[in-house]
Amino acid sequence: MNLANTLQPGTRGPEELVPSRYAVRVGDIDVLVVSDGVLPLPTRMLGHNADAATRAAWLNNMFLPQDAFDWSLNVVVVRSGNQTILIDAGLGLDPNLNLPRAGQLIKRLESADIDLASVTDVVLTHMHMDHIGGLLVEGVKDRLRPDLRIHVAAAEVKFWEAPDFTHADMPPGFPDALRATAKRFVEEYRSQLRKFDEEHEVAPGVIVQRTGGHTPGHSVVRLASGGDRLTFAGDAVFAVGFDHPDWHNGFEHDPEEAARVRVRLLRELAATGEQLVATHLPFPSVGRVAVDGDAFRWVPVFWDY
Repeated sequence: MNLANTLQPGTRGPEELVPSRYAVRVGDIDVLVVSDGVLPLPTRMLGHNADAATRAAWLNNMFLPQDAFDWSLNVVVVRSGNQTILIDAGLGLDPNLNLPRAGQLIKRLESADIDLASVTDVVLTHMHMDHIGGLLVEGVKDRLRPDLRIHVAAAEVKFWEAPDFTHADMPPGFPDALRATAKRFVEEYRSQLRKFDEEHEVAPGVIVQRTGGHTPGHSVVRLASGGDRLTFAGDAVFAVGFDHPDWHNGFEHDPEEAARVRVRLLRELAATGEQLVATHLPFPSVGRVAVDGDAFRWVPVFWDY
């Protein structure tokens, strides 16, 4: 039996044995977390300012390998009122960096019966290629509605006109791929960009707020309805960020500011008790934050069936 192609009676095609989507309700707002796959990256990327032995100890404590770490890649679909909002768009095609396990978003939206033509808005937390690439897959733009609105911070678009990677610490090939993907994205979607400065209401109960740090225009999306709240944190929080919020991620363009953003956000989430979803937390990435001494503790939700 080929486990990758196991068929279930009555289904339209291969059924994945590992779930790739998870539904959450935030008051009257429907939220669907969709996995775009995983990105295998060097473990140094988790904290390039950390002592190597300390980093190795954290990995060992988490029963993770020492050489490469699989970063989950999560995208969110939100339905609020008559709007269907895609928050980030995954990696899309592999940009010659040997990342074949990512770029699954489009087929997984199809398997969830989400028609691309039904998407009224896209919110970009930032313009790294693993957040915009899905919109560059061949044929996708033709399936999107012509009046699609793509919301992104003005500072983010400005940054990618001449990106500065001075303080980042990325593997070879990534800087060029990031530049090329962002440039192509703006060229293809410039007329549909809806730029905001600090905060913008996308739909009832759906607000995008610029945080900066990870990139100058990095943003988080806050959902609120009927007393329920959920924050999609983009790349403000990584798996190691609860235990070591001061560690610098290799893709952060202003690591010091990114760490300050991370600590402020985690403190707020711990105080409110609201749910958190983030791009690179293990799928389905839904949980809460608790204070743990001078750091924090990640509390995953129990899956609800």
